[in-house]
Amino acid sequence: MKSIIITGGAGFIGSHVVRLFVNKYPEYRIINVDKLTYAGNLANLKDIENKPNYRFVKADICDFDTMYALMQEEQVTGIIHLAAESHVDRSIKDPFTFARTNVMGTLSLLQAAKLYWEALPEKYDGKRFYHISTDEVYGALEMTHPEGITPPFSTQASSEHHEAYGEDFFVETTKYNPHSPYSASKASSDHFVRAFHDTYGMPTIVTNCSNNYGPYQFPEKLIPLFINNIRHRKPLPVYGKGENVRDWLYVEDHARAIDLIFHQGTVAETYNIGGFNEWKNIDIIKVVINTVDRLLGRQEGEDMDLITYVTDRAGHDMRYAIDSRKLQAELGWEPSLQFEEGIEKTVRWYLEHQEWMDNITSGEYEKYYDDMYGKR
Repeated sequence: MKSIIITGGAGFIGSHVVRLFVNKYPEYRIINVDKLTYAGNLANLKDIENKPNYRFVKADICDFDTMYALMQEEQVTGIIHLAAESHVDRSIKDPFTFARTNVMGTLSLLQAAKLYWEALPEKYDGKRFYHISTDEVYGALEMTHPEGITPPFSTQASSEHHEAYGEDFFVETTKYNPHSPYSASKASSDHFVRAFHDTYGMPTIVTNCSNNYGPYQFPEKLIPLFINNIRHRKPLPVYGKGENVRDWLYVEDHARAIDLIFHQGTVAETYNIGGFNEWKNIDIIKVVINTVDRLLGRQEGEDMDLITYVTDRAGHDMRYAIDSRKLQAELGWEPSLQFEEGIEKTVRWYLEHQEWMDNITSGEYEKYYDDMYGKR
Protein backbone atom coordinates (compact mmCIF):
# COMPACT_ATOMS: atom_id res chain seq x y z
CA MET A 1 0.00 0.00 0.00
CA LYS A 2 1.38 3.39 -0.97
CA SER A 3 1.37 6.03 1.73
CA ILE A 4 1.80 9.49 0.23
CA ILE A 5 2.31 12.83 1.92
CA ILE A 6 0.95 15.79 -0.06
CA THR A 7 2.19 19.05 1.44
CA GLY A 8 0.13 22.20 1.10
CA GLY A 9 -2.93 20.08 0.41
CA ALA A 10 -5.35 22.65 1.83
CA GLY A 11 -4.20 25.26 -0.68
CA PHE A 12 -5.31 25.93 -4.23
CA ILE A 13 -3.35 23.46 -6.36
CA GLY A 14 -2.77 21.10 -3.44
CA SER A 15 -6.48 20.60 -2.75
CA HIS A 16 -7.07 19.56 -6.36
CA VAL A 17 -4.19 17.08 -6.18
CA VAL A 18 -5.41 15.66 -2.85
CA ARG A 19 -8.94 15.25 -4.19
CA LEU A 20 -7.69 13.53 -7.35
CA PHE A 21 -5.49 11.06 -5.47
CA VAL A 22 -8.03 10.28 -2.73
CA ASN A 23 -10.78 9.56 -5.26
CA LYS A 24 -8.70 7.86 -7.94
CA TYR A 25 -6.58 5.66 -5.66
CA PRO A 26 -8.69 4.26 -2.80
CA GLU A 27 -5.89 1.75 -2.16
CA TYR A 28 -3.46 4.59 -1.32
CA ARG A 29 -3.25 6.38 2.01
CA ILE A 30 -3.12 10.14 1.42
CA ILE A 31 -1.77 12.35 4.22
CA ASN A 32 -2.45 16.04 3.69
CA VAL A 33 0.15 18.11 5.60
CA ASP A 34 -0.68 21.79 5.79
CA LYS A 35 0.21 24.55 8.27
CA LEU A 36 -3.07 26.33 7.50
CA THR A 37 -1.55 29.72 6.84
CA TYR A 38 -3.82 32.41 5.40
CA ALA A 39 -4.04 30.56 2.03
CA GLY A 40 -4.87 27.15 3.52
CA ASN A 41 -8.56 26.34 3.71
CA LEU A 42 -9.99 22.92 4.60
CA ALA A 43 -13.31 23.99 3.09
CA ASN A 44 -11.57 23.22 -0.21
CA LEU A 45 -11.74 19.52 0.73
CA LYS A 46 -15.15 19.17 2.37
CA ASP A 47 -16.21 16.58 -0.20
CA ILE A 48 -13.44 14.10 0.70
CA GLU A 49 -12.63 14.89 4.34
CA ASN A 50 -14.33 11.72 5.64
CA LYS A 51 -12.86 9.31 3.09
CA PRO A 52 -11.21 6.31 4.79
CA ASN A 53 -7.95 6.72 2.85
CA TYR A 54 -7.50 10.41 3.78
CA ARG A 55 -5.86 12.04 6.80
CA PHE A 56 -5.23 15.70 7.53
CA VAL A 57 -2.25 16.72 9.67
CA LYS A 58 -1.80 20.34 10.72
CA ALA A 59 1.96 20.80 10.77
CA ASP A 60 4.77 23.08 9.62
CA ILE A 61 7.08 21.48 7.06
CA CYS A 62 9.96 23.42 8.66
CA ASP A 63 9.47 21.31 11.82
CA PHE A 64 11.95 18.56 11.00
CA ASP A 65 11.20 16.41 14.05
CA THR A 66 7.48 16.34 13.26
CA MET A 67 8.10 15.55 9.59
CA TYR A 68 10.50 12.72 10.44
CA ALA A 69 8.12 11.25 13.03
CA LEU A 70 5.20 11.44 10.58
CA MET A 71 7.15 9.59 7.91
CA GLN A 72 7.92 6.83 10.38
CA GLU A 73 4.36 6.69 11.71
CA GLU A 74 2.75 6.55 8.26
CA GLN A 75 5.53 4.51 6.60
CA VAL A 76 5.62 7.06 3.80
CA THR A 77 6.56 5.84 0.33
CA GLY A 78 6.13 9.09 -1.58
CA ILE A 79 6.03 12.86 -1.12
CA ILE A 80 4.33 15.35 -3.42
CA HIS A 81 5.62 18.71 -2.22
CA LEU A 82 3.39 21.69 -3.03
CA ALA A 83 3.55 23.69 0.22
CA ALA A 84 5.01 27.12 -0.50
CA GLU A 85 4.60 30.81 -0.06
CA SER A 86 3.71 31.88 -3.59
CA HIS A 87 2.56 35.50 -3.88
CA VAL A 88 5.23 37.76 -5.37
CA ASP A 89 3.92 40.94 -3.74
CA ARG A 90 4.13 39.32 -0.30
CA SER A 91 7.69 38.13 -1.02
CA ILE A 92 8.76 41.70 -1.79
CA LYS A 93 7.44 42.83 1.59
CA ASP A 94 8.61 39.81 3.61
CA PRO A 95 11.40 37.79 1.93
CA PHE A 96 12.38 36.02 5.18
CA THR A 97 9.10 34.11 5.35
CA PHE A 98 9.58 32.94 1.77
CA ALA A 99 13.13 31.78 2.44
CA ARG A 100 12.03 29.93 5.57
CA THR A 101 9.08 28.09 4.05
CA ASN A 102 10.25 27.53 0.51
CA VAL A 103 13.92 26.77 1.17
CA MET A 104 14.22 25.50 4.73
CA GLY A 105 10.85 23.75 4.58
CA THR A 106 11.91 21.84 1.48
CA LEU A 107 15.25 20.97 3.07
CA SER A 108 13.47 19.73 6.20
CA LEU A 109 11.31 17.38 4.11
CA LEU A 110 14.26 16.16 2.07
CA GLN A 111 16.35 15.35 5.13
CA ALA A 112 13.46 13.64 6.92
CA ALA A 113 12.75 11.50 3.87
CA LYS A 114 16.43 10.70 3.42
CA LEU A 115 16.90 9.51 7.01
CA TYR A 116 13.68 7.49 7.01
CA TRP A 117 14.14 5.83 3.62
CA GLU A 118 17.85 5.08 4.05
CA ALA A 119 17.08 3.19 7.28
CA LEU A 120 14.70 0.81 5.49
CA PRO A 121 15.91 -2.57 4.16
CA GLU A 122 14.81 -1.62 0.64
CA LYS A 123 16.09 1.96 1.06
CA TYR A 124 14.98 4.11 -1.91
CA ASP A 125 13.37 1.29 -3.88
CA GLY A 126 9.77 2.22 -4.71
CA LYS A 127 10.10 5.71 -3.19
CA ARG A 128 9.67 9.11 -4.80
CA PHE A 129 10.11 12.77 -3.80
CA TYR A 130 8.23 14.99 -6.23
CA HIS A 131 8.82 18.75 -5.94
CA ILE A 132 6.45 21.23 -7.65
CA SER A 133 8.05 24.50 -8.67
CA THR A 134 7.29 27.49 -10.91
CA ASP A 135 8.22 28.92 -14.30
CA GLU A 136 9.31 32.11 -12.55
CA VAL A 137 12.69 30.57 -11.66
CA TYR A 138 13.68 31.00 -15.31
CA GLY A 139 13.36 34.79 -15.32
CA ALA A 140 11.69 36.47 -18.28
CA LEU A 141 11.35 36.01 -22.04
CA GLU A 142 11.40 38.48 -24.89
CA MET A 143 8.09 39.79 -26.22
CA THR A 144 8.43 38.18 -29.66
CA HIS A 145 5.84 36.13 -31.54
CA PRO A 146 5.98 34.61 -35.03
CA GLU A 147 4.13 36.36 -37.82
CA GLY A 148 0.59 35.16 -38.26
CA ILE A 149 0.44 33.51 -34.83
CA THR A 150 -1.04 35.41 -31.93
CA PRO A 151 -1.79 34.27 -28.38
CA PRO A 152 -3.26 32.04 -27.19
CA PHE A 153 -0.94 29.50 -28.80
CA SER A 154 -1.89 25.96 -29.67
CA THR A 155 0.56 23.06 -29.38
CA GLN A 156 1.03 23.18 -33.16
CA ALA A 157 1.58 26.94 -33.07
CA SER A 158 4.28 26.50 -30.44
CA SER A 159 6.14 24.11 -32.75
CA GLU A 160 5.97 26.67 -35.56
CA HIS A 161 7.12 29.31 -33.10
CA HIS A 162 10.21 27.25 -32.23
CA GLU A 163 11.07 26.70 -35.87
CA ALA A 164 10.83 30.42 -36.55
CA TYR A 165 12.42 31.81 -33.41
CA GLY A 166 14.37 29.05 -31.67
CA GLU A 167 14.12 28.90 -27.89
CA ASP A 168 11.44 31.45 -27.22
CA PHE A 169 9.79 29.38 -24.52
CA PHE A 170 11.13 28.12 -21.21
CA VAL A 171 12.47 24.60 -21.69
CA GLU A 172 13.75 22.22 -19.03
CA THR A 173 17.35 23.29 -19.66
CA THR A 174 16.73 27.05 -19.58
CA LYS A 175 19.20 28.76 -17.25
CA TYR A 176 17.75 29.91 -13.93
CA ASN A 177 17.48 33.67 -13.60
CA PRO A 178 15.01 34.55 -10.78
CA HIS A 179 14.08 38.21 -10.30
CA SER A 180 11.90 38.27 -7.17
CA PRO A 181 12.40 36.96 -3.62
CA TYR A 182 9.64 34.44 -4.37
CA SER A 183 11.27 33.04 -7.50
CA ALA A 184 14.70 33.10 -5.85
CA SER A 185 13.38 31.01 -2.95
CA LYS A 186 11.81 28.50 -5.34
CA ALA A 187 14.99 28.31 -7.41
CA SER A 188 16.97 27.52 -4.26
CA SER A 189 14.54 24.79 -3.26
CA ASP A 190 14.79 23.26 -6.76
CA HIS A 191 18.58 23.11 -6.40
CA PHE A 192 18.32 21.37 -3.03
CA VAL A 193 15.99 18.72 -4.46
CA ARG A 194 18.36 17.98 -7.33
CA ALA A 195 21.35 17.99 -4.96
CA PHE A 196 19.72 15.29 -2.81
CA HIS A 197 19.48 13.08 -5.88
CA ASP A 198 23.04 13.76 -7.00
CA THR A 199 24.55 13.44 -3.51
CA TYR A 200 22.47 10.72 -1.86
CA GLY A 201 20.72 8.99 -4.75
CA MET A 202 17.25 10.08 -3.58
CA PRO A 203 14.65 9.43 -6.32
CA THR A 204 13.52 13.00 -7.01
CA ILE A 205 11.55 14.74 -9.76
CA VAL A 206 11.05 18.49 -10.28
CA THR A 207 8.32 20.14 -12.33
CA ASN A 208 7.98 23.81 -13.22
CA CYS A 209 4.49 25.00 -14.07
CA SER A 210 2.92 28.12 -15.52
CA ASN A 211 0.17 30.26 -13.94
CA ASN A 212 -2.73 28.13 -12.68
CA TYR A 213 -6.36 29.22 -12.53
CA GLY A 214 -9.60 27.54 -11.51
CA PRO A 215 -11.81 26.82 -8.45
CA TYR A 216 -10.59 27.30 -4.87
CA GLN A 217 -7.83 29.82 -5.68
CA PHE A 218 -7.15 32.30 -2.89
CA PRO A 219 -8.51 35.71 -3.97
CA GLU A 220 -5.21 37.56 -3.82
CA LYS A 221 -4.50 36.11 -7.27
CA LEU A 222 -5.59 37.94 -10.40
CA ILE A 223 -8.53 35.91 -11.70
CA PRO A 224 -10.50 35.23 -8.47
CA LEU A 225 -9.69 38.73 -7.17
CA PHE A 226 -11.07 40.34 -10.30
CA ILE A 227 -14.15 38.09 -10.44
CA ASN A 228 -14.99 39.13 -6.89
CA ASN A 229 -14.24 42.81 -7.52
CA ILE A 230 -16.42 42.85 -10.64
CA ARG A 231 -19.22 41.20 -8.69
CA HIS A 232 -19.04 44.02 -6.11
CA ARG A 233 -18.12 46.69 -8.67
CA LYS A 234 -14.79 47.47 -7.00
CA PRO A 235 -11.69 48.77 -8.88
CA LEU A 236 -9.59 46.29 -10.87
CA PRO A 237 -5.92 47.25 -10.21
CA VAL A 238 -3.74 46.55 -13.26
CA TYR A 239 0.06 46.79 -13.01
CA GLY A 240 1.67 49.15 -15.53
CA LYS A 241 -0.15 49.00 -18.85
CA GLY A 242 -1.27 45.41 -18.37
CA GLU A 243 1.02 44.19 -21.13
CA ASN A 244 2.84 41.51 -19.12
CA VAL A 245 2.27 38.09 -20.69
CA ARG A 246 1.59 34.85 -18.81
CA ASP A 247 0.94 31.27 -19.87
CA TRP A 248 -2.26 29.99 -18.18
CA LEU A 249 -3.05 26.42 -17.14
CA TYR A 250 -6.35 25.12 -15.77
CA VAL A 251 -5.65 23.67 -12.32
CA GLU A 252 -7.28 20.29 -12.97
CA ASP A 253 -5.03 19.82 -15.99
CA HIS A 254 -2.07 20.52 -13.72
CA ALA A 255 -3.32 17.95 -11.20
CA ARG A 256 -3.59 15.36 -13.99
CA ALA A 257 -0.02 16.11 -15.00
CA ILE A 258 1.20 15.70 -11.41
CA ASP A 259 -0.55 12.33 -11.17
CA LEU A 260 1.02 11.16 -14.42
CA ILE A 261 4.53 12.38 -13.58
CA PHE A 262 4.42 10.97 -10.03
CA HIS A 263 3.63 7.52 -11.38
CA GLN A 264 5.43 7.44 -14.72
CA GLY A 265 8.00 10.24 -14.76
CA THR A 266 11.71 9.43 -14.93
CA VAL A 267 13.69 9.89 -11.73
CA ALA A 268 16.02 12.91 -11.69
CA GLU A 269 14.22 14.50 -14.65
CA THR A 270 12.60 17.91 -14.88
CA TYR A 271 9.28 18.41 -16.66
CA ASN A 272 7.74 21.74 -17.63
CA ILE A 273 3.95 21.95 -17.38
CA GLY A 274 2.24 24.73 -19.32
CA GLY A 275 -0.94 25.47 -21.20
CA PHE A 276 0.48 26.77 -24.52
CA ASN A 277 -1.90 29.56 -23.64
CA GLU A 278 -0.29 33.00 -23.51
CA TRP A 279 -2.31 36.11 -22.76
CA LYS A 280 -1.48 39.70 -21.94
CA ASN A 281 -2.84 40.59 -18.51
CA ILE A 282 -5.08 43.31 -19.92
CA ASP A 283 -6.58 40.90 -22.46
CA ILE A 284 -7.33 38.23 -19.87
CA ILE A 285 -8.91 40.88 -17.65
CA LYS A 286 -11.23 41.92 -20.48
CA VAL A 287 -12.26 38.28 -21.03
CA VAL A 288 -12.99 37.94 -17.30
CA ILE A 289 -15.04 41.18 -17.27
CA ASN A 290 -17.10 40.12 -20.28
CA THR A 291 -17.72 36.66 -18.81
CA VAL A 292 -18.71 37.90 -15.34
CA ASP A 293 -20.97 40.60 -16.77
CA ARG A 294 -22.74 38.10 -19.02
CA LEU A 295 -23.23 35.51 -16.27
CA LEU A 296 -24.52 38.17 -13.87
CA GLY A 297 -27.04 39.37 -16.44
CA ARG A 298 -25.28 42.66 -17.00
CA GLN A 299 -24.47 44.12 -20.38
CA GLU A 300 -21.27 42.47 -21.62
CA GLY A 301 -18.35 44.83 -21.07
CA GLU A 302 -20.38 47.05 -18.77
CA ASP A 303 -17.70 46.95 -16.06
CA MET A 304 -14.68 47.82 -18.23
CA ASP A 305 -14.56 51.18 -16.45
CA LEU A 306 -13.48 49.37 -13.26
CA ILE A 307 -10.00 48.89 -14.75
CA THR A 308 -7.53 51.05 -12.80
CA TYR A 309 -3.89 51.24 -13.85
CA VAL A 310 -1.42 51.30 -10.94
CA THR A 311 2.35 51.62 -10.58
CA ASP A 312 4.10 48.50 -11.84
CA ARG A 313 5.51 45.99 -9.38
CA ALA A 314 9.28 45.99 -8.71
CA GLY A 315 11.13 43.36 -10.73
CA HIS A 316 7.99 42.52 -12.72
CA ASP A 317 8.95 40.01 -15.45
CA MET A 318 7.45 40.86 -18.82
CA ARG A 319 6.71 37.40 -20.23
CA TYR A 320 6.62 33.75 -19.13
CA ALA A 321 5.88 30.92 -21.55
CA ILE A 322 6.34 27.20 -20.89
CA ASP A 323 7.27 24.57 -23.47
CA SER A 324 5.51 21.35 -22.43
CA ARG A 325 6.52 19.28 -25.44
CA LYS A 326 8.84 17.01 -23.42
CA LEU A 327 5.96 16.04 -21.14
CA GLN A 328 3.72 15.55 -24.13
CA ALA A 329 6.26 13.40 -26.01
CA GLU A 330 7.35 11.22 -23.08
CA LEU A 331 4.11 10.78 -21.12
CA GLY A 332 1.34 11.84 -23.51
CA TRP A 333 0.01 14.74 -21.44
CA GLU A 334 -1.50 17.88 -22.90
CA PRO A 335 -3.99 20.45 -21.58
CA SER A 336 -7.63 19.48 -22.01
CA LEU A 337 -9.29 22.91 -22.00
CA GLN A 338 -9.07 25.94 -24.22
CA PHE A 339 -8.76 29.10 -22.16
CA GLU A 340 -12.22 30.47 -22.94
CA GLU A 341 -13.78 27.18 -21.80
CA GLY A 342 -11.68 27.13 -18.65
CA ILE A 343 -12.54 30.75 -17.81
CA GLU A 344 -16.24 30.04 -18.30
CA LYS A 345 -16.04 27.11 -15.84
CA THR A 346 -13.97 29.15 -13.40
CA VAL A 347 -16.22 32.21 -13.36
CA ARG A 348 -19.32 30.04 -12.98
CA TRP A 349 -17.73 28.24 -10.03
CA TYR A 350 -16.91 31.44 -8.13
CA LEU A 351 -20.33 32.95 -8.79
CA GLU A 352 -22.02 29.73 -7.63
CA HIS A 353 -19.82 29.50 -4.52
CA GLN A 354 -20.15 33.04 -3.21
CA GLU A 355 -20.34 31.76 0.38
CA TRP A 356 -16.84 30.25 -0.01
CA MET A 357 -15.52 33.56 -1.34
CA ASP A 358 -17.31 35.65 1.29
CA ASN A 359 -15.92 33.49 4.12
CA ILE A 360 -12.41 34.17 2.86
CA THR A 361 -12.73 37.87 2.17
CA SER A 362 -14.42 38.41 5.54
CA GLY A 363 -11.80 36.36 7.41
CA GLU A 364 -14.47 34.04 8.87
CA TYR A 365 -12.59 30.93 7.70
CA GLU A 366 -9.54 31.98 9.75
CA LYS A 367 -11.60 32.37 12.92
CA TYR A 368 -12.96 28.85 12.43
CA TYR A 369 -9.48 27.31 12.18
CA ASP A 370 -8.13 29.42 15.02
CA ASP A 371 -10.83 27.93 17.26
CA MET A 372 -10.14 24.41 16.05
CA TYR A 373 -6.33 24.36 15.82
CA GLY A 374 -5.14 27.43 17.72
CA LYS A 375 -3.86 30.77 16.47
CA ARG A 376 -2.00 30.69 13.17
